[in-house]
Amino acid sequence: MASKADLEFTYSLIDRIFRLSLGEMADFSGAKYDGDFSIDLETAQRQKHQHVVDSLNIKPGHRVLDLGSGWGPMLNYLRSIGAHGVGVTLSSAQAAACRKNGLDARVQDGRAIDVETFGRLDAVVSLGAFEHFCSLDEYRAGKQAAIYQDIFRRVALLLPSGGRFFLQTMVFGPNMIDADQVSINAPRGTDAWYLGLMSKQFPGSWLPYGDEQLLQCATPHFRLIAKSNGRLDYIETIRQWRMRFAQPSLRKTILKLRLAPRYLTSPEFRLAFTSGVSANTVCFERLLLDHFRLVFEKP
Repeated sequence: MASKADLEFTYSLIDRIFRLSLGEMADFSGAKYDGDFSIDLETAQRQKHQHVVDSLNIKPGHRVLDLGSGWGPMLNYLRSIGAHGVGVTLSSAQAAACRKNGLDARVQDGRAIDVETFGRLDAVVSLGAFEHFCSLDEYRAGKQAAIYQDIFRRVALLLPSGGRFFLQTMVFGPNMIDADQVSINAPRGTDAWYLGLMSKQFPGSWLPYGDEQLLQCATPHFRLIAKSNGRLDYIETIRQWRMRFAQPSLRKTILKLRLAPRYLTSPEFRLAFTSGVSANTVCFERLLLDHFRLVFEKP
């Protein structure tokens, strides 16, 4: 999976810029527009949070694990309805930001969750974490399916019969190319180059192969009760993010200047962050990537 160092590179290094652009509890996963792209980003993100709550039948007092909690937007929404959320992340900056805002978040490997640590839960949600659970090396070693199967098994052990798991994740789409073709050294603008650029933005991460792989790995621990596609929603979310990141502010300018030495000395850093998030958009548009919301129930 993406290591702690990988996720520190992606999220912790530019933690303050994310939060200055997207809010103190920056929501860095696809929003839910329900076909109405005239609504603002915050409304679309609240719609996603409410959709999660409705899908999982979460009530006041319920205990919910947020697997890959980021800066805590889902945890905060759970708190607002009287539920108790506990989050796990491998980014120390994200966990610190959550705790600063009174949220229960821990620096922990999301693949190692267990009953001894968290006790029994009423529901589990994961918004964008599965994207980091398998690395390219693990995929090439043939371990990807086993990794996902073990996560589903662990989640199921945390839940009672009838307990639900909401999984939102990017996956490789129907036009995904062979993994060996993906390279930042491929001709600029090609599928291989865009995917190579994404691998620099999110080092150590390799996506599931469509929703089909996830559904296979969820058996026998869960049955699927709802599925929806969020590819177009994610394209709009990224467009909104880019607008927010481009909005000038003195504090962001100062933070960017502090990163200048890293920019000058690290080719990896330049590749990862000079392109913003446009590589994701192109990959979604070309159906190299896809996006799903899946609701599972433990029999």
